[in-house]
Formats: sequence, structure tokens, C-alpha cells
Amino acid sequence: MTAQPLSWKNSASFRDSHVPFFCYTVHMAGKRQNDFGTGRMWKVILSQSIPLMFAQLVHLLYNVVDRIYIGHLPDIGSMALTGVGLAFPITALVGAFTNLFATGGAPLFAIARGEGDEDKAERVLGQAAGMLTGTSVVLFVIGLLFRRPILYLFGASDASYVFADQYLKFYIFGTTAAMLSTGLNGFINASGYPKVGMMTIFIGAALNLVLDPLFIYGLHMGVSGAAIATVISQVVSAFWAVSFFLRREAVYHIRKEYMIPDFPLLKQIIPLGIAGFVMQGTNALVQIMCNVMLRQYGSDLYVGIMTILNSIREILSLPASALSQGTQPVLSYNFGAKQHSRVKEGIRFLTASAGIYTAAALAAVLLLPQMLIGIFTTDAEMIRLGADACRLYFIGFIFMTMQLAGQAVFTSLRCSKRAIFFSIFRKVIIVVPLTVLLPAMGLGVNGVFAAEPVSNLIGGMACFTAMYFTAYRKLPADGETAHI
Repeated sequence: MTAQPLSWKNSASFRDSHVPFFCYTVHMAGKRQNDFGTGRMWKVILSQSIPLMFAQLVHLLYNVVDRIYIGHLPDIGSMALTGVGLAFPITALVGAFTNLFATGGAPLFAIARGEGDEDKAERVLGQAAGMLTGTSVVLFVIGLLFRRPILYLFGASDASYVFADQYLKFYIFGTTAAMLSTGLNGFINASGYPKVGMMTIFIGAALNLVLDPLFIYGLHMGVSGAAIATVISQVVSAFWAVSFFLRREAVYHIRKEYMIPDFPLLKQIIPLGIAGFVMQGTNALVQIMCNVMLRQYGSDLYVGIMTILNSIREILSLPASALSQGTQPVLSYNFGAKQHSRVKEGIRFLTASAGIYTAAALAAVLLLPQMLIGIFTTDAEMIRLGADACRLYFIGFIFMTMQLAGQAVFTSLRCSKRAIFFSIFRKVIIVVPLTVLLPAMGLGVNGVFAAEPVSNLIGGMACFTAMYFTAYRKLPADGETAHI
């Protein structure tokens, strides 16, 4: 039997307390949905993934809507979009450090719940909250003091730096809020409250939708207005996420004493989070290399095109990514409870459903590239060149399924070294060298765009094959201890 959270042992006394009836209703619904050990696996996974999918879709509006508005600014839209694209590696690095503690802590948190160790689950939550806060302050200071040399190192020209700086000098003030809202949201979902997690993102993104046109056009602040609107929205999201764990009636609480670094516990969290850190960190590295090579073999216009392609990739990969993330706490919980047949069932469902989706998304890209590029710009030259680049960039999109499935399983089952290796393998060992070599071999800017599908094919197949033989096939019968 799954252990009940300590804070809710006696529902009768809870009903007699002064907590509003609404909170009791939410809690009782949560108790039914946060037990990942019963029910059909596909239903449990979708109950986690669908709210997460909507939350991430709304979260995309933070940045994608910014890019759409910026790309349509009269006269300067294309160059402004290029400038914002130069800030991508920095925002990716913030995401990398968020993943280090969030994707490292959330599976450990879910496993502790599955084992019935409520105290450990709360200690993991506290460690993650403390490290997210401390790290965000360090990143903010570095970004504030060194943004100029960083942007030029990342591929800025004198023309594009103006717009990149306008965006970044305000955006970095939201670093702490961005890391707390995104990082703690994983724990809200792992607690079994995906709808609350969805609201964490929805509230901020809805506010961003309103503030973007107000600051960009109404107050004539342009690129800077987009950044300010984003920061305000992130602060609101962070307040919602933090308050969820500070309420008296919360199932799990962020406690000050648990935020003090506990190095033995961090040694368990960080290895699991390094895979997510590497994935985001290498995204930053790849983007830096792409920006530099596109300027060398093309122009600022191609950096703007890559900004658009990254935006399209974020949108199209979202359902598969949400499915992967929604599956992870479910797999971790059942792995902790030694229900290995359910773990296998979850892996099969993740692989099949993500594969069907990515095939459909690829078909849409091949048929409608001009329409997708046109969402972000009205520049005829950018649309023409971007359509060809879009088809090339996404041709290997379906193989992303294999990478997502393999990484999700390795992370969920505490196979941290394998998760880290395959993150590094695809991005650092394959993409970065290809981004440099293919253009030099005569492919020019097309070589930069071709590096992505080649890495999806090689990296995805390698990761999935390793997962199948070293994890999936080695799961024992239910109740037995796994040695993977």
C-alpha cells in the first residue's frame, strides 16, 4: 500500500479545521491522482502529460510571442529577431542550471514517494529550492556584469548587439523567478498535481500575452519592452509555485532547515540532474556554434532564420517532450515501488505515442515550411531562404523520439551516467563537430542546418538501443530488486 503524505493522515480532522472547503476538495482530488501505482499506465501517464503539455505550451508563449512581436516590428524586425536569437544561449544556460537541480531532484522526490519515505521527499524538495535560489543569484551577477563580451563571443555583430543588449539587460533581472517557477513546477507535477503545475505557467504566460503588446507597441519600448513583460510574468509564476509549497495545508513544504546544503543528498540529486544540465548546456553550445558559423558563411539574416527554426522546433517538440517529462515521475514511482511490469508498459507507451506524433509533425514541416516561417516574419527574403533551411533542419525530426525515450528511462531509473553520456554524445560529440566541418566541406550555411538531423539519427538510435538492452530488458519481475 502506498504511504499517505504525513500532512494529511487524518482527513476527518482536516474537514473540521479552518482550511477552506475548496482546498480540501483539491487535496482529495490530488490524493486520487498522485498515486502512480494503480490504474492503466497510459491513463496515468496522460493524466500527468496532458496538463504538463498545456503548461509548456503556455510557457512557450513567454518567448515565442516575444519573437513574433519583435519579428514584425517595422523596418527593424529581422535584425531585432537576430539580436534576440543571440541571447538564446544565455537563457539556455539558465535553463541548464535549473535542470541540474529540478530534473535531478524530481525523480528522486518521486522515488522517495513511491518508497513511502515522505521525509526524504521533503528534504529533496528543500535542497532543490535552496540551490535554485543560490545559483540564480550567481548567474544574475555574471550576466549583469559581463553581458557585452559574452554576446560578442556568442556571435553578435555591431548591428545585432544593439538589439541583443536591449533584450538581455532587462531579461536577466528575472533569472531567480525563471529558475524557481520552472524548477519547482517539476516537483508540483511529481507530487501528483499536474493541473496546479499547469497553472504555474498559465498565469505568467497569460500575463505576458497582455503585457507584450502594451510594452512593445503601446509604450514604444520595442525589444526592451518584450524583456520587461517577460520578467514581470516570470515573477508572478514564481510566486505561485513557491506559495504552493509554503501553504499550511500543503502536502509537502519548503522548509528553511532543508534548504541548507546537504552534501550527501546533493550527491544523489546532482548526478541525476547532470543529464538535463548537459542537454540544456549543450543546446547553448550548439546555438553559439551555429550563430558563429552562420555569420561566417552567411550573414546576420541566417542567424535570424536559425532563431525562427529554434522557435518552431520548441513548438513542434513540445508534445513529445511533455509526454517524456510526464512519464518520468510515473516510471520513477513504479520503479521505487518495484512494479517493474508497469515500468515496461510505460516505456512502450512513451516510445509508440511519441513516434506517431513526431512523424505527423515532420509531415507538417515538409508540407508547410513557408507558413511556419511566416508566423515570425514578413521579410520575403527571410521566408524564401528559411523555407529551404526548415525542410533540411527537420528532416530527422522523427528520430528525436528515440533520444527522448532513452533519456527519460535512464533519468527515471537513476541510470545517471548513461543519461549524461548520451546527452554529451549527441550534442558535443556529433552536432558541434558537424556544425564546424560540414560548412567547411563546401556545404556552407546548409551544413549548419544539416548537422541537426544527422545528430538526431545517430544519437537517437544509439541512445534508444542502449536503453533497450541495458535497462528495459534487465528489469526483473515485480517485487524483485532491479540491477541496472
